[in-house]
Formats: sequence, C-alpha cells, structure tokens
Amino acid sequence: MDKRIKLEIKLPLVKDIELVALEGLELMGRHLQISDEKIGEARVLVTEGVINAIEHSENKSPFVDVHFIMNIDALTIIITDYGKGFDPSAIETPEIGKKLNSNYKRGWGLKLMKEMSDDFKIDSSEEGTKIIITKNLR
Repeated sequence: MDKRIKLEIKLPLVKDIELVALEGLELMGRHLQISDEKIGEARVLVTEGVINAIEHSENKSPFVDVHFIMNIDALTIIITDYGKGFDPSAIETPEIGKKLNSNYKRGWGLKLMKEMSDDFKIDSSEEGTKIIITKNLR
C-alpha cells in the first residue's frame, strides 16, 4: 500500500515564513517514520526554495505556494511564486574561490538545491517560477 500524504500551503510574504513549511514537512516525515537525516536534507531544500521565491521573484501576488507529496520512498517539493520569472540558464554557477575573495557570499541556493536533490526542475516565465524537487528518502 502506498501511504502517500500531501500538504499544500499558501505562504504570505512574511519574514521567516519558511518555518511554517518546515514544521509541516517535519510532521509529515515523523508520521511516515522518515529518518531525521533525510528530513534535515529536505529542510535545506525547502528553506532555500522558499527564500529564493520570496527574495528574488518581485512577486506580483502576496504569497508563495508550497506543496509536499511524500511517501516512505520519496518527497516531491513544489514551490511556486507569481513573480517576474527568470532565465535559469543565465544564472552563473558560484565558484568557491571567487566567493571567498568577494564581499558578496550569497548566491548558492540553486546550486545547493540541484546538488542535494535527486531531480530538480525549474519552469519559469513572466507569470512566475515553479521549482519541482524530488528527494529520495531511502
């Protein structure tokens, strides 16, 4: 039997609101007895995705949608903003050497999400951006 559970959250653009999504993620993980290590990795993905959506979207809408679909094998995270969109291929991949010698240390979110996920997709247009992340939990 596939014990799949879903959670859909509409987050207002409020400081630290990603913590609401993280609480839901942890409760789902506990319910399905997912390891703390895997939930910890998923927390990083959600935090980076929600913060990117809030900070970079110039959102036309006052919220970001977060959807989780989880079973004992995998977690799908869908984060949607309704901002200006962007060209993912135009984003420069950060290099550690350059960042260490720079005053601007940020810009690791997309790279981190790509490397920590088992599948990572970005669909972006002038209507907004949707990221779809799959994280294997076993």
